[in-house]
Amino acid sequence: MKNPFHVMLIPTLNCPARCSYCWSSEHGSPVMNVDTVREVVTWLRDFGEDRVTFTFHGGEPLLAGPDFYREALPLLSGELSHMKPDFAMQTNLWLMTPELAEILAEYHVPLGSSIDGPEMLNDSQRGNGYFRKTMKGHDVARSGGVRVSFICTFTASSASQKTEIVRFFRDRGFVMKLHPALPSLRNANPEPWVLSPEDYGELLVFLLDHALEHPGDPEIMNITDLLKCVFTRRGTVCTFADCVGSTFAIGPDGSIYPCYRFVGMPEWVMGSVNDHPDRTSLMGSEAGRRISGFREIVDKACKECRHLRYCRGGCPYNALVPSEGEMTGIDPYCTAYRRIFDEISDRLNREMEENSAIDIMPFPGQKGKGQKPAIMSLMRRMI
Repeated sequence: MKNPFHVMLIPTLNCPARCSYCWSSEHGSPVMNVDTVREVVTWLRDFGEDRVTFTFHGGEPLLAGPDFYREALPLLSGELSHMKPDFAMQTNLWLMTPELAEILAEYHVPLGSSIDGPEMLNDSQRGNGYFRKTMKGHDVARSGGVRVSFICTFTASSASQKTEIVRFFRDRGFVMKLHPALPSLRNANPEPWVLSPEDYGELLVFLLDHALEHPGDPEIMNITDLLKCVFTRRGTVCTFADCVGSTFAIGPDGSIYPCYRFVGMPEWVMGSVNDHPDRTSLMGSEAGRRISGFREIVDKACKECRHLRYCRGGCPYNALVPSEGEMTGIDPYCTAYRRIFDEISDRLNREMEENSAIDIMPFPGQKGKGQKPAIMSLMRRMI
């Protein structure tokens, strides 16, 4: 099965939020114009993929304005209809207007935004007023028929408040997706925000327990995705999807990068959409060869790991950070991934050994034979 083909469009790297732990929030970059989108269409028209997801990222993609999306979305949707394009956007929502919401709703663009928990906690990490501005934009988007979900960034500080954070998402009825505060190639001193691999692993296990005890209350997307990895035996989300060669990011000027996290770093430019490069050319570039080295490292370092098939060593970008941009090892958050994958796999194996098929597949929220709700009960929700 082919990996999903994902193109991240970065209309601008500027961002008005400038979060406390977002170390690359302002670059003075230009805004992508529609001519660049036309070049993207020409580039991809014969690229050979049968499906594509476009994610508008940044920076802050809403800075591109309604006129940009009024032209860009029908171009991508119509000219590349043979690729059955899906769309998504990651935005802080501060610039959301009814006009933008109407455009995004027409093309079924779901929005991801960031809220780290209750207002005081959120603003202590992201700056005063962030919560209020984001929730105002959320209300405008929802009123316009746009679906919004939230990414919750856990830091070294906020992880200790995990119970309060989960309760906030449950009380608000928000779908929850968590993200650990990670080191970056753009900043040599990310402390005190970075969540350690060990603490991240414990956090994932805590959320697994919560999902088992309170299925869907709130929905925790990470747990669903991790269960799918084990259940389907293949990576289903970015970190575990073996993204090298199937994910590209396009900067405001049309430069092509391996991922949005590299955009604006000249040493990671693989080519330009204006030249319409094929995959062989992109992966044969200096940046392409450097990022491709991750697979060889993973095959050696992880060959004895039982989760290799669906973990694939984690994120290539994360692997580059400890060595300041040199590909010398696997994702240092392997400790966390192994911790949660071990937990899911071991619990599932015990359930299958100790119970009959009927007993291990209760309806979500039910318990069988006095035991905790089964892993299989959550997996059943995905079938």
